[in-house]
Amino acid sequence: MAGPGDNSRAKAGLGVDLEPFRRALTGCIRSVAASPDVEVTFANDRPGFAGDRMRLPELSKKPSAAELSVLRGLGDSMALRKACHDERLHTAFAPQGQDARAIYDAVEQARVEAIGASRMAGMAGNLKSMLADKYSKANFRGVENREDAPIEEAMSLLVREALTGEKPPESAGSVLDLWREFFNQTANKEIGSLKGAMGDQETFARLVRNMLASMHLAEDISENSQDNEDQDTSTEEDQPRSQEENDDASDDEEGTEEAPAEENEAADEQMEEGETDGAEISDDDLVDESDEDSETPGEVKRPNNPLSDLDLKVDYSIFTQEFDEVISADELCDEAELDRLRTFLDKQLAHLQGAVGRLANKLQRRLMAQQNRSWDFDLEEGYLDSARLTRMVIDPMQPLSFKMERDTKFRDTVVSLVIDNSGSMRGRPITVAATCADILARTLERCGVKVEILGFTTKAWKGGQSREKWLAGGKPPTPGRLNDLRHIVYKSADAPWRRAKRNLGLMMREGLLKENIDGEALIWAHNRLLGRPEQRRILMMISDGAPVDDSTLSVNPGNYLERHLRAVIEEIETKSPVELLAIGIGHDVTRYYRKAVTIIDADELAGAMTEQLASLFADEAEQSSGRKRRRG
Repeated sequence: MAGPGDNSRAKAGLGVDLEPFRRALTGCIRSVAASPDVEVTFANDRPGFAGDRMRLPELSKKPSAAELSVLRGLGDSMALRKACHDERLHTAFAPQGQDARAIYDAVEQARVEAIGASRMAGMAGNLKSMLADKYSKANFRGVENREDAPIEEAMSLLVREALTGEKPPESAGSVLDLWREFFNQTANKEIGSLKGAMGDQETFARLVRNMLASMHLAEDISENSQDNEDQDTSTEEDQPRSQEENDDASDDEEGTEEAPAEENEAADEQMEEGETDGAEISDDDLVDESDEDSETPGEVKRPNNPLSDLDLKVDYSIFTQEFDEVISADELCDEAELDRLRTFLDKQLAHLQGAVGRLANKLQRRLMAQQNRSWDFDLEEGYLDSARLTRMVIDPMQPLSFKMERDTKFRDTVVSLVIDNSGSMRGRPITVAATCADILARTLERCGVKVEILGFTTKAWKGGQSREKWLAGGKPPTPGRLNDLRHIVYKSADAPWRRAKRNLGLMMREGLLKENIDGEALIWAHNRLLGRPEQRRILMMISDGAPVDDSTLSVNPGNYLERHLRAVIEEIETKSPVELLAIGIGHDVTRYYRKAVTIIDADELAGAMTEQLASLFADEAEQSSGRKRRRG
């Protein structure tokens, strides 16, 4: 099953109706996937696969043989994933760390593709064309150091080589060569065993977990397999473990680490039931600019910040903040480099500008429709009211009547877009996020809504100067967060879009995207909004995964950062005037945030951002009209 027809037939079909090719390809995909219910569509979007729905790129009017081969390879890859992959089993053995999970996912995809390539020569050729095209678009030929070579792609190439004997495509450059020595030193034995387990997903997953443990990227599967089910339940339902479950724990050290987490989660539960230290503060108290404690004109003083004592409640600590930084994007890069990166960003997604622009115009129409809704009548000047001209006809002594449109503005609003700048966002996700943020900022600015665009990452991989200081200090136990934060201001709320436009190109810079500590990033963005004078504040988080920092998680409990993130979200959603919503790219964030959506791939981000903001403003309009009706 390589796909319908050979190259000569493909060439013969150039310039004619391609519908027979599409139907044949769909039939082949259903056959390989062993599912007649698979639905295949062709669109000018990124290829995607979810359940029984597969999306492939639309063919050009005169496709080349190479384009047809790439398309067949994409179809083969998705069909093999459908036929040879068990998502439940895959999730059960998945590791926690960001790098570990990326490698784990990439290697599993290499396994299912290797199964097809080893059975059918035509399919092997299609998959080879697809990979060559993938790495060509990723521009890996110029990669010269490990920082720019994704470890998951290198491992995927190595596993494909081990399973099929095929060398990496030339377009992959030296990505594998940069990591090969490291892999041979740490995981050579496990890699050699993978081919024998290619057809058994569970055995294969266990070998991959052992390989990741040998590379010190994840725990050995044997150490935590007994507790996986309890940990998954605790994570998904966000419930503290019972004392009986703790007594059954086989490892005393694990029980010791989990005890503080239980006490803090119980304390959080008590506060949710009303056992708080002080009276709850209303939104009106928080936004009252006439408060006698306000010191700075135009800025609201809030002595009762809902996040002020959060770290004590959840037992979260920071080893040192000495090396953290909040920095403007233009301070990280010179002007010429920013201009080059911005140009690169525009070229990468030139075709997306139209789609996002249409969505942005739709949002603008919704907002503008809410701003001008009513008229004042019987005025002495303004627009002539033609509906009242009959009064003059009946009684010539009546004066002319004029009318004037009245602006019914919604409350002053500021929107903060917080974008995950972690390594897993590298490539298309961060490119789409930057473009969407840019266009939405432009749109909202035209509607009188102020927008700030923020990013969060770390200054280094594996801890940076914070970890070095911890090592020099004798490695005290449970140091807390152990990395150097980097919070980036791409556009402040008061800066016009035209001045901040090129700053967004910084997200395209190699080496910028590292690790993500979401909880502290949310606190930073939230506190910036609290200092704003606007009456309505909206915080939108855009992320593709749970918080991960290998340096911190290696010396603290495994759920350390996730537990802190949950507590931050709970405090903001229940005790803050800031409205919080989130968009997860390929990652389910609905288990963290009350107002959240999850999208399959980055191409859906534009629509998700627009719809989420539009729904918020629509809610505001409905509430405003409801208040007017009650007054009437």
